[in-house]
Amino acid sequence: MADGAATVIAGLGGGSGTTTYAENIGVMAATKVYSTTAYWVAGVFAIVLSFAPKFGELIATVPPGVLGGAATMLYGMIGILGVKIWVQNKVNFSNPVNLTTAAVALIIGIADYTWTIGELTFTGIALGSAAALVIYHGMKAIAKARGSVAEPETEQAGLPPAVKAAVNAGPQSGGDFPRHRGRIMDRAF
Repeated sequence: MADGAATVIAGLGGGSGTTTYAENIGVMAATKVYSTTAYWVAGVFAIVLSFAPKFGELIATVPPGVLGGAATMLYGMIGILGVKIWVQNKVNFSNPVNLTTAAVALIIGIADYTWTIGELTFTGIALGSAAALVIYHGMKAIAKARGSVAEPETEQAGLPPAVKAAVNAGPQSGGDFPRHRGRIMDRAF
C-alpha cells in the first residue's frame, strides 16, 4: 500500500513510479538492522532532505563510479539473498527442471535481456521472472507427459545417508521395485 501511495504522490509531482522493497532487503542484509522504526526514521529524514536543494546538489557530486559500486553491491546482495532462500528450502538442483529454471532466469535477469513486442518492452527482472514461470511449468508438463519425473523438488533432508544412497541407486538385480526410464514405478502391494 505504501508503494502505491508513494507512486501516486510521485505522479502528482511529475515523477515516475517508485519501488523500494528490493533495495531495502539489500540494505537490511548489509547493515543487519531489521527494525521498522529505523526505516521510519530514515524515510522521514529522506523526505525532509528532499526539500533541501543543497542536499540534492551534494548528492549530485558523488562520482558515478561510487554510485555504480554501491549499486553493484546492493543488487548483488539481493541476488545472493535469493540463493540463500533456495539453500534454506533445500531446492534440489540435481533436478534438471530446477537447475534449468534457475540458470536461465538468472542470466536473463542479470544480463538485462530485452524483448520488445510492438509498444511493449520487457527487460531484466520482469523478463527473467516470466522465463522462470514458463520454463518451470513447461518443463514439468513435458516431464509429466513423458513419464520421466524422477527427482524430488527438494532434497530428502530427513533420510539417513544409507537410505538416500539406496533411493538414488535404485533397485539392484532382483530388487523389489521395477524401474522404467530411470524412475521407480508405482505398484500395488
